[in-house]
Amino acid sequence: MGRAVGGFGLLTGATYPLRALAVFQRTPGLWVYMLIPMLVNFIIGIALYAGLLLPGWHGVELLTLNLDHWFDRLIANLPTWLSYLEFLIIGLGFLLRFLLIVGLLLVIGFLLLQFGTLLGAPWYGKLSEKLEEIRTGQIKIVEVGFFRDIGRAILFEVKKLLLLLGVGVPLFLLNWFPGIGTFIATVGGIMITATITCLDFFDGPLERRRLRFRAKLKIIFRALPASAGFSLVCLGLMSVPVLNLLIIPLCVASGTLFVCDRVLPKLQQESRRQSL
Repeated sequence: MGRAVGGFGLLTGATYPLRALAVFQRTPGLWVYMLIPMLVNFIIGIALYAGLLLPGWHGVELLTLNLDHWFDRLIANLPTWLSYLEFLIIGLGFLLRFLLIVGLLLVIGFLLLQFGTLLGAPWYGKLSEKLEEIRTGQIKIVEVGFFRDIGRAILFEVKKLLLLLGVGVPLFLLNWFPGIGTFIATVGGIMITATITCLDFFDGPLERRRLRFRAKLKIIFRALPASAGFSLVCLGLMSVPVLNLLIIPLCVASGTLFVCDRVLPKLQQESRRQSL
């Protein structure tokens, strides 16, 4: 338990945004790679909040109203000797409302991440390269040609979408079961979005080595619980309105540093073992 929470676990992964800030403070020249992506994120963010926040908030209110009616009927049908459960049911109702609001903010932040990283890819790629060079002293790029590179980028987005739909659709259907179904769907939704967040923010150094999609997923799971701490902090930052318009470049930098510190040494060890 101490190892999971200490130097090898959740807290270590969660500190990488602060480590990235320290690198930017020591290397002011890196800021040039953040200015244009921030402007792109600002434009995308305005469009997303204008188009999704108000309708989404209205949907959350309707769903919570239905939950209130369901909980009221449940409380009314309780036997007298189980009346003490009324406080537990009310507390569960407040918890579910909170999770729905958090889920709405996470969805908007997640969409901002997808569009922002896609449109800002050229600048994020340069930022990631510079950080890898600073951290490791070198940059490794496996050249595959322009058209194959474009094909890999498209295939990466398609596979992320398939992963999201394959897990997200069953989770969405669980919302038809009020209470426990909504809770499981919310927690499961956070887990799948956290996984895709890692895929996006780790992708710079991993894609330069032309790793397969399954290999990237394997790296994320092998890096647990540190990768979970990293992704949850990034998701939390991405869910804060206004702040998330500025945070994507920092998370890209954090993901590159994470991979350089915790993933590349293991990949190098495996490569040496295989060459023996």
